[in-house]
Amino acid sequence: MEVISEFFNMFESSHWYALIQALILFIVGYFVAKALSSAAEKLAAKKMTTHGLFLLKRTIFYTVLILFLLSALKHIGIDLTILLGAAGIFTVAVGFASQTSASNLISGLFLMIERPFSIGDVIKVDGYTGEVISIDLLSVKLRTFDNLFVRIPNESMIKSAVTTLTKFPIRRADLKLGIAYKEDIERVRRVLLNIAEKNVICLEEPAPLFILTGFGESSVDIQFSVWSKRENYLTLKNEMYQNIKKTFDEQGIEIPFPHVSLYAGMQSKPFDIVLAPPKKGAEDSVNKE
Repeated sequence: MEVISEFFNMFESSHWYALIQALILFIVGYFVAKALSSAAEKLAAKKMTTHGLFLLKRTIFYTVLILFLLSALKHIGIDLTILLGAAGIFTVAVGFASQTSASNLISGLFLMIERPFSIGDVIKVDGYTGEVISIDLLSVKLRTFDNLFVRIPNESMIKSAVTTLTKFPIRRADLKLGIAYKEDIERVRRVLLNIAEKNVICLEEPAPLFILTGFGESSVDIQFSVWSKRENYLTLKNEMYQNIKKTFDEQGIEIPFPHVSLYAGMQSKPFDIVLAPPKKGAEDSVNKE
């Protein structure tokens, strides 16, 4: 109330000149804050990440602007001790009401120090995969590949496992496939290596990897892993699956579909299947219909 009464007393005393000076001081402070934050960003551009530069620019801008604002308020005669007292009470009240926000704020500082990812990286967290478009003090914003906006609190980022898909320059594509039990595994291995060798975006080093993962219900399960540059990952994976299917068809290599067979040992004969004739009552009901 005292602040409001002082504000009205200022107008009653016709201190228009002081008010104009304070307004000019605030406007000058805005441009000074903007210039200093931009200058600091340029000086630290080569030493900090995009995330760090963003936080540095904001911190300098608002710190300088608040200092000019306090100076302008003092210039027009407002007692800052009253404002500081009210701000202290308000801060305590907000502190009790925003414990989650405080946790997110602290988590944001840890993210800034650890730097597991930067703006522009593609990450996977809590079932979401997308490009990081903003790293703020309270949350991280993602744009998914189907163009959705996702906001994830910093506290969740700290507690969850985060996978950065664009951290390293190359990636490995693991191709899962199965072949019939009758096929020659060594022949299949040579065919797959030949397919990888002919693909121009498949890297020679690291070399492709052929792994026999086990015997499935309907097939011999294989993992064939190939490497590519990060930006060619999806293209390589699609091309390899298409080339494998085409080459297997040409070479007569069977990719079996799931099926069930009854087998009782080597000495047993195949089970005979006999179609039983319908019962008399059921046949009469069918004829009536």
